[in-house]
Amino acid sequence: MLAKEPGIHSRDPACSTINGRMNNRTAANPGRKAKKSFTLSTESVAFLEDLQRRSKAESVSSILEEILQSLRREKHRASIDRAVADYYSSLSDEEVAEQAEWGDFALRQFSREDRT
Repeated sequence: MLAKEPGIHSRDPACSTINGRMNNRTAANPGRKAKKSFTLSTESVAFLEDLQRRSKAESVSSILEEILQSLRREKHRASIDRAVADYYSSLSDEEVAEQAEWGDFALRQFSREDRT
């Protein structure tokens, strides 16, 4: 017989215990992770599983998370690089010369510190 409580499909105490443990784990870290299901090619799955074995990672999900975090950092870094390049491209010749003078000054200061 089905219980009226959501998530519990039996009055069997074992099901209740398992469901309770699962709910407690997800409630402990609200918003931290989301469970999703994706369809991947067999080659992609094999690649992820190989990475998991080689790195002795906890799970394939953790490998996928690392890959996504790495891509996110790379995208952020590229965005900063573009912003810096855009800034320096927007400088007038006079501002470029001033920046070069400040750079030369800074380099001279470093070499003085090395001498002491």
